[in-house]
Amino acid sequence: MSQNEKENLDENPALDEQNCQECEADEQNCQECEAEEKNCEDDLADELNKVKEDLIRATADFENIKKRLEREKAEALKFANESFARDLLPVIDALEIAANLQSGDDEITNKIKDGINLTIEQFKKCFEKYGIKEIDTNVEFNPEFHNAINYIETDEVESGKIATVYQKGYLYNDRVLRPSMVVIAK
Repeated sequence: MSQNEKENLDENPALDEQNCQECEADEQNCQECEAEEKNCEDDLADELNKVKEDLIRATADFENIKKRLEREKAEALKFANESFARDLLPVIDALEIAANLQSGDDEITNKIKDGINLTIEQFKKCFEKYGIKEIDTNVEFNPEFHNAINYIETDEVESGKIATVYQKGYLYNDRVLRPSMVVIAK
């Protein structure tokens, strides 16, 4: 500052007051800006936390979906041959009926029956290999595994037990492929 300006400032107290008010206004604006910046920082921090939480949830959802799909895939592979196995059941039924036919005692008939019985045994071994088992019918009636088609009164079998099996039932990997069709004793 030049000498004249200093003298003018000393001589004019109104300018000093105006300068002070301007400084105070600048300080107040500065404080308001700082407060506004602080609010912006807080808003950004809140938004960042929200985005982080959303990311964590999305990642967890993705992992859950991935695990569920893996379980469903394993389940689908486990039971992939179910319809094929179900289609083979009438074939083994027909072979068992043929093996139980009573038609003469000649040598050719016996050889045919032996061949049918060997075929049935091969079927059963193949079934076991792929998790197909016969449902046990030497037990009490269980509606989860047996389908009761009739009741009979008999002294040969206890009441509530299976008296006769009309059609064998099968399990595929411990799931009912076809229930046994049975007659229950009264």
